[in-house]
Amino acid sequence: MADTPVEYIQHHLSNLTFGKHPEHGWMLAEKSSQAAEMGFWAIHVDTMLWSILMGVLFLAVFKKAANVATSGVPGGLQNFVEMCFEFVENMVKQTFHGRNPIIAPLALTIFVWIFLMNSLKWLPVDWIPELAMATGLVNYFKIVPTADPNATFGLSLGVFFLIIFYSIKVKGGLGFVKELSFTPFNHWLFIPFNLFLEVLGLLTKPVTLALRLFGNMYAGEVVFILIALTFGAGWVMAILGVGMQWVWAVFHLLVIPLQAFIFMVLTIVYLSAAHEDH
Repeated sequence: MADTPVEYIQHHLSNLTFGKHPEHGWMLAEKSSQAAEMGFWAIHVDTMLWSILMGVLFLAVFKKAANVATSGVPGGLQNFVEMCFEFVENMVKQTFHGRNPIIAPLALTIFVWIFLMNSLKWLPVDWIPELAMATGLVNYFKIVPTADPNATFGLSLGVFFLIIFYSIKVKGGLGFVKELSFTPFNHWLFIPFNLFLEVLGLLTKPVTLALRLFGNMYAGEVVFILIALTFGAGWVMAILGVGMQWVWAVFHLLVIPLQAFIFMVLTIVYLSAAHEDH
């Protein structure tokens, strides 16, 4: 599978890719070079699978909590879900200054879904990929969707389209263009300069959202792989490796929810600005 440390790292950072190869047609890539040759429209199957599974888990847990909800003494699951609702609701009240019943459910979905996808990082880096490859059906398997820029850019582009949609809906098409044209300098002479600044700032929002989440999750994945690689030889080193993995996992007790929280808060802030009509 991997003969050198570099090959080991590259292998563990490669996605299971399905696409149309120029020579072999539709297939699962057996090598990273084949995945690259499939081009833009290739699909990262592992990213799709695990992001959907985490979404289904989110819906199942919250649906179950809704089904067993009681006005009496709540159970542990109901308490947990109510804490999530109250936390997000308070954040929306403090940050969002418009009126839109969609924002709170959207913020809750973003926070819990990203948190669940990030949480897959707590699983030992080799376990599930090794099980998947042991079937002989796949050569690559990555289970943390947010360590894949395709997933984080997909999320951020969804937020970006909502920003554009509500900016036009609340301010009108002409009002939105006027805002871009006369901010920050309210004079027609500065329209080209204003447009450059505002359009650039608008376009950087999805880029920074996606890269911040991806960068943190990808870097954490690399460290987990380096630990597994460094402490992989001999039983003493293996025990040390397990210890180091757990230390790094404990550190991610902060990083994983923090990144979900930051993505949620920035989404609320951006959509709040989209609802402000000057």
